[in-house]
Amino acid sequence: MAEMKTKLNTEEMAKAGVNFGHNVSRLHPKMKGYVAGIKNNVYLINLEETLKELERALNFISKLVSENGTILFVGTKVQMRELVKETAKTCSMPYVTERWLGGTFTNFGTILNRVDYFKDLESKKAQGYFEKRTKKERIKIDKEIELLKNKFEGIRNMSKLPEAVLILDLKKDLTCVNEAKKKGVKIIGVVDTNVNPDLANYPIPANDDAISSIKYILEKIQATILNSK
Repeated sequence: MAEMKTKLNTEEMAKAGVNFGHNVSRLHPKMKGYVAGIKNNVYLINLEETLKELERALNFISKLVSENGTILFVGTKVQMRELVKETAKTCSMPYVTERWLGGTFTNFGTILNRVDYFKDLESKKAQGYFEKRTKKERIKIDKEIELLKNKFEGIRNMSKLPEAVLILDLKKDLTCVNEAKKKGVKIIGVVDTNVNPDLANYPIPANDDAISSIKYILEKIQATILNSK
């Protein structure tokens, strides 16, 4: 197993705002053990706990990647999309940054067929296969390719179910959580103070709204993946 070289410290986490949870009116009872206090009506996450859980998640990622496992990155919040996509690409991992398509895990065969259809259309267009069609038909084909690209670009090379999924907002992508559980795909998940940490096999207690917080976590995951290949 590749040694995990990614260094963590709570000062960096605090600087990135990892410790800011949600308003005091929104606490999941199972997150109580991860809360350090309250400031300005907002729960503060105990960064010692975050460090411990993130380290556990990174060790799992390191082992998985060293054994050629795949992690699907899922981040569908508008403000996170570009960051998630770029990190996944750098790590040569698949990603979903648009809406989670129901059945991506539980009906994977059908999804694969749609991906193949998308790749076939793209290939035919590149070879000039549609050039003799009318302008109206070509516009229609271009629109279809764009629509399919939006849905499937991030998983175009995912030929089998991943070993794990990294979900940056478990509440928003609950369908993905449920499908992963059904198919035995391990879940690494960022859990804010309003989320049930039991939803993830590897929960990371952290602010799931601030880009700086997600960026910090993704940087550590990226460094671990690149060090483990």
